[in-house]
Amino acid sequence: MSIQKALEDTKKLNSSERALLAHCLISSLETEQDDGVDNAWFQLAEKRIKELRSGAVTAMTRQEIKQQVKG
Repeated sequence: MSIQKALEDTKKLNSSERALLAHCLISSLETEQDDGVDNAWFQLAEKRIKELRSGAVTAMTRQEIKQQVKG
């Protein structure tokens, strides 16, 4: 299939279908995963769990956070 034909066919799709197609195309370019990012998130999660268990920090509900932000 040529790019021109693909573009012509794409114009026949509704906006939601075009958005999904665009997402799929962009996602297909992201083939390389950075293992460092996953590891960093894992380490942060472990740190937060230790802080909660030790009592160094206390958990807050979403409502409590919203109230605190509003002042």
